[in-house]
Amino acid sequence: MAEMEQSDVVTVPECFISSHEGFCGSIKNFTRDFVVTEIDIDGHLISKPITSSSQEESPRFPPHVNEFGHSIPTKPSDNTSNEPKQRSSSRVAQDMAMISVEDYDTNGDVTPSVTTENLDLSVILGASVCDAIEQFAVSVRDPSGLPKETRSEKKQLTGVELLSLGSFPEKHQRANVHRAVRHRFPFLTTITCQSEIKVKECPDFRELAGIVTEEEAEDFFRFIDAKVPGSSHTFLPDADKDHRTAVHHFLSRRFGKLVETKSFGEQGKTAITVRLRDRGRPRKRTAEDCSKDDVYTAFILCKENLETLEAISYMAAMLGVLPSDFTYAGIKDKRAITYQSMVVKKVSPQRLQEKTSAFEKKGMVVSGVRLVSEPLRMGRLQGNHFDLVVRDLRLHRNADMLHPAPETETHTHLVELIQQAVENVKAKGFVNYYGPQRFGIGLSVQSDRVGLALLKEDMVSAVRLVFTPEEGDDRQSQAKRHFLLTDNAKESLAMMPVYKARERLMLQALHRYGTGPQGCVRAWLSLPHGMRVFYLHAYCSRVWNEAVEHRLSTLGHSAREGDLVWEQREQEVTSQDTAESSQPQIHVVTDQEEREGVYNLGQVMLPMPGNTVRYPENSIGVWYQKRLARDGLQCCRFRVGALKLNVPGCYRHMLAFPRDLTYRLHGPTAGEGSGGGGGESEGEEGSRRDCDGGKSESGEQTRSGASEMKGDSASLALTLNFDLDKSCYATICLREIMQFPLCHKVEPKHNESAREDMGCAVAQY
Repeated sequence: MAEMEQSDVVTVPECFISSHEGFCGSIKNFTRDFVVTEIDIDGHLISKPITSSSQEESPRFPPHVNEFGHSIPTKPSDNTSNEPKQRSSSRVAQDMAMISVEDYDTNGDVTPSVTTENLDLSVILGASVCDAIEQFAVSVRDPSGLPKETRSEKKQLTGVELLSLGSFPEKHQRANVHRAVRHRFPFLTTITCQSEIKVKECPDFRELAGIVTEEEAEDFFRFIDAKVPGSSHTFLPDADKDHRTAVHHFLSRRFGKLVETKSFGEQGKTAITVRLRDRGRPRKRTAEDCSKDDVYTAFILCKENLETLEAISYMAAMLGVLPSDFTYAGIKDKRAITYQSMVVKKVSPQRLQEKTSAFEKKGMVVSGVRLVSEPLRMGRLQGNHFDLVVRDLRLHRNADMLHPAPETETHTHLVELIQQAVENVKAKGFVNYYGPQRFGIGLSVQSDRVGLALLKEDMVSAVRLVFTPEEGDDRQSQAKRHFLLTDNAKESLAMMPVYKARERLMLQALHRYGTGPQGCVRAWLSLPHGMRVFYLHAYCSRVWNEAVEHRLSTLGHSAREGDLVWEQREQEVTSQDTAESSQPQIHVVTDQEEREGVYNLGQVMLPMPGNTVRYPENSIGVWYQKRLARDGLQCCRFRVGALKLNVPGCYRHMLAFPRDLTYRLHGPTAGEGSGGGGGESEGEEGSRRDCDGGKSESGEQTRSGASEMKGDSASLALTLNFDLDKSCYATICLREIMQFPLCHKVEPKHNESAREDMGCAVAQY
């Protein structure tokens, strides 16, 4: 068994609202001891599949989509069967006429009828302009070789030297000019400003020519400009592996969407071959193309002892889609049985159902499969229902020393303490801290430190923090340690376990794009948006936790002048707003309102740092400024443009309240306390069901499980059933009840994955 380390405990400040005497216990002895069921936006538990008469029938698909969610190609009619042959030459000509998107795609300058005769610049531009561009090309290749006066045609625009070739009103004329210039001078690039064409040095060519020879660079750019379908280009043989890696990284970074590269060895020589990617659809998708792909299938996922991202990555691999094609309302605990809604794009219900048996082998059960019209949005849930079992209940050690008593009296006292604790939390709530899952339980580097590095836009440090190994010699630690020592992403990827989806995605990107700053940006972009922004939210959550501790210790347990509360105090706060809200109507408490006691602590909110929030107008607001400055974020805009991340911030209530809280004690002497807490909880199916939908356990079985863990038939177990709003943590509620750090235990067979990872928060906002 593994207990939660002390470092995990101090992640969350210890500040309680109630002052009752606490007790000790352990949670998560078994995964079935911690069951989380999502509550949808309408307030319904999602563990029961949505049924309708239409679901009993075979799924209906749009006429252009098959049962796998893929587009059905239309069979050409007889009178058009020869069309591909008739158009093949013009199609090649069109591809020959196209240049890179950066050059002039925005103007649509593509022609279907460019031939090799059109590539003569003297014919297209005339002798005088042709001479000017020749001189310009010489000056670009060797700026010191010509006197400055011979480059009078060059103009300055934002520090970049340009040469105007004149105006060309017709689209096909501009396309001929673009193609001819790039064919004759691969080291130049052309741009269109309205109808005027200008030429400048190509920075991509200059970068590639710094890696390979200029002749190789010229041949490659001619190959790229031609875009002949099915064609390939091979560089000269290169025995230097590091040099080949640099070429691969450049081509992937700059032309990764257009080409793919691979090294081939022949007769002891290795060379890089570049092949144009198949272009299955036009760049600009039509409305019909969008409708063919926008097939959304909703389902309920039950997972056991799995991270959300780990489950999604496995399902994506089995279904042949990307992890980003899955959407969900919130991230759930890893070490638990969890039920949540998900939607997957481009997968039909029948296709999903065909894979259910494979999913079950990985601890996932899919149910309630149906077609829907749109994906899920993060945060689109009302909250979560929890069915928990706390085992090995006992008094604090100091309480045993102060009140030595026979075992019967000790049990009686413990039952009374539990009843008092539960009733206190029902009435007073608990401090709405973010739980340790938010930051990563047992990790050597917690996620808020990664978030801080990202906010400082230090991508390389952020990547290295993610790959900081844990203590021990397990496979993932070995892979992380190898990466930090060697910077070899390919070898580290081979060592990384397949279930570490996040690390594998990043290593794949680092192998493709390199481990420098740009490669690290690509590594972060390989993760789903929700996972990238989670690190930033983790840092903001850490600051919020510290802010609420400082607020309670300095200003007490009542609303004070300068605090932030809801503006409309007479309006009842809905359950969706009690955790946090992005755009509440905020009011600053006045001195008179403080003296009259208009507001209470349960209405006070503190801001999560961001670029749209308002800070308290008292000493807490000053504290926020100093706290951010301490981390070097005094001027932070809470945006990371390179990663497409924005943190507007939000407001979160200082206190949270469990709803519909019931409890039941199990054990030989528990009868004295079971009636006071709502014995109906024994009928709750969630706390005694497994992910595979097996039979519920009886009370005797629960006692048996406790006895197995403790070896003591007299040990008590506490079953709790309650609802919490989204982004509220059941472990924090338990800590308020017990007034004592919780010990996490796992079954021996799960020891390898006992440490909870960053992605196991109860619900992400």
